[in-house]
Amino acid sequence: MKLAARAGRIVPSPTLSITATAKAMAAQGLDVIDFASGEPDFDTPDLVKDAAHTAIKNGFTKYTPASGIDELKLAVVTKLETEQGLRYDKAQILISCGAKHTLYNIAEALFEHGDEVIIPSPFWVSYPDQILLNDATPVLLDTHEAEGYVVRRRDLEAKITPRTKAIIINSPCNPTGATYTRECLQEIADIAERHDLVIISDEIYEKIIYDGIRHISIATLGPDIAARTVIVNGVSKAYAMTGWRIGYAAGPKALIAAMANIQSQSTSNPTSISQKAAVVALRDGDAFTQHMVKEFDRRRRYMVGRLNAMPGVSCPMPTGAFYAFPNVSGLFNRAHAGGKIQTAADLAGYLLQDAKVAVVPGEPFGSASHIRLSYATSMETIARGWERMETALTKLD
Repeated sequence: MKLAARAGRIVPSPTLSITATAKAMAAQGLDVIDFASGEPDFDTPDLVKDAAHTAIKNGFTKYTPASGIDELKLAVVTKLETEQGLRYDKAQILISCGAKHTLYNIAEALFEHGDEVIIPSPFWVSYPDQILLNDATPVLLDTHEAEGYVVRRRDLEAKITPRTKAIIINSPCNPTGATYTRECLQEIADIAERHDLVIISDEIYEKIIYDGIRHISIATLGPDIAARTVIVNGVSKAYAMTGWRIGYAAGPKALIAAMANIQSQSTSNPTSISQKAAVVALRDGDAFTQHMVKEFDRRRRYMVGRLNAMPGVSCPMPTGAFYAFPNVSGLFNRAHAGGKIQTAADLAGYLLQDAKVAVVPGEPFGSASHIRLSYATSMETIARGWERMETALTKLD
């Protein structure tokens, strides 16, 4: 059987693969500590689960409109206006099966052969693959740890060609935890307007921020940039609803309509029950989120402190999301019984086999010098993981 060429352009999600490996090892009776998973360890709030139960009891278990129910679209409209001062109508909102699905809908509706899409690096692993699946070319824009991973105007300008169609920004960022300042966003907006580019603004971690930092959506910088921006968000991270699979887009009507048409011929509607639950999450879930973020903050400080105490490791304090992204290049060229650490992938493999600690190597995120660790797990688990990692690292020669 001959497969389509597009199937060979991509690889499975490395974060999901490593998480699956860790779970398979655990199923064999091994005690594996998982710092790879990108999901909160908190349970979904009871008020959200109650809304789902009510939907089931009321028989809200049938098809809905393919683009989502009006009640949830209007909850998104209210959220965006109340929290960010952005005004949309329901025709500018699409509800999808998670933010990843939302991003894929965007790629299908916008990109084609010959298009180029700029992605600041380090980046979330699925951005390039979704672009490749839709016949376009991802163009990586290096950012630097020493500068807080900020996008510099001159570097962005240097990547733009007549084929450039869009820029993807992700603030707070997975994997770095960096957040974009208003000044940085304004520079990106100015360049996008001058070169007639679309902005895809992935804001899935917008509520998971620290140190008094305020989330700023690039769409709030004026009507001109709002008109060329599509916001991507969802309920998975902020309300511990990863398995409920609800994401959404807010953007220009023509783009949203095209995405809705694509969705109608691919997945059809998101789960009816999950949509009802998401309405309540958006309306009443922020107290839960604030409690969760307070605990994430405690873990963040502990994890980054322990990382920076490790010889050969350095890690800036992330200001958003729930990941640490330490530079581990100081451990390269050190040996262990099974070989030598020459890359982040080598280190991740060593930690999994020797310490039974799962981390994600930085290569799929655009950096061979870093690993990603999630602190969306309990303090007890983090402390046990650190004991194992420190023991494993002392064995390196």
